[in-house]
Amino acid sequence: MKKYLVRLSVGLVSLLTAGALAACGNSNVTEETTVKLGVVGEQNEAWEHVQEALKEENIDLQLVKFTDYRQPIVALEDGSIDLHAALTEIFMDNVNEESGYSNTTIAYTTLNPLGIYSEKITDISELPDGATVALPNDVSNESRALLLLQTAGLITLDESKGLLPTTNDVTDNPQHLVFELLDSNQTARALTDVDISLINNGMAVDAGLVPTEDAIYLEPVADSSTPYYNVIAARADEKDNDVYQTVVKYYQTDEVKAIIDEVTKKSSIPVWE
Repeated sequence: MKKYLVRLSVGLVSLLTAGALAACGNSNVTEETTVKLGVVGEQNEAWEHVQEALKEENIDLQLVKFTDYRQPIVALEDGSIDLHAALTEIFMDNVNEESGYSNTTIAYTTLNPLGIYSEKITDISELPDGATVALPNDVSNESRALLLLQTAGLITLDESKGLLPTTNDVTDNPQHLVFELLDSNQTARALTDVDISLINNGMAVDAGLVPTEDAIYLEPVADSSTPYYNVIAARADEKDNDVYQTVVKYYQTDEVKAIIDEVTKKSSIPVWE
């Protein structure tokens, strides 16, 4: 009986040792990491490509879709998502300043020129006096839209307001344009009700418009466009997170550039190089 017990004890020790060694052998196995990325709109082919490619890094990239541009900023701040990639830097910085948020740029994605669209005229020179103009109603997009109207020669703005004028800062309106301020996701729907509508690139694409083909006037690309670069953002204390930097690396590729060019018909311009 003693010999049996000794053999049993030795067997148990051997079994436990083998189990411990097996556990040590598996210590390098990387667990899948989930990253929730906020996006706006339904056209996300580039990110869907990245989502698939990241599987080889054991990263599960989940796209969380929002319907307006402020929602991803709030969601990032409260921890509902880990990153967002749908906003211009100037818009994000403005919301940060207003609300005391810490959304922080970790990379750039595209420049998406703002466009003027119409179902009633085909050229900006045809705009009648007293025309109704739909503008996005958040601060940075309203300002961007007004600056575009100024570039098109339709209004003059108070220069002292820089990049953030409002309709109150229009100093000359020779055609007596009437401004209607709407949520960004409503400006495309308003096309049938107004003479012209200034529509964000992504919202235009979601509405079936091709900015480079359908806009009667498109925002010119210049050095002054930098504040309107779209960003990938994280919370400030996670801006150097290795997993998030891997997401950036998989996005900023020639393959993604090709997808962006094809899907947007070159209406969106990659700006990460």
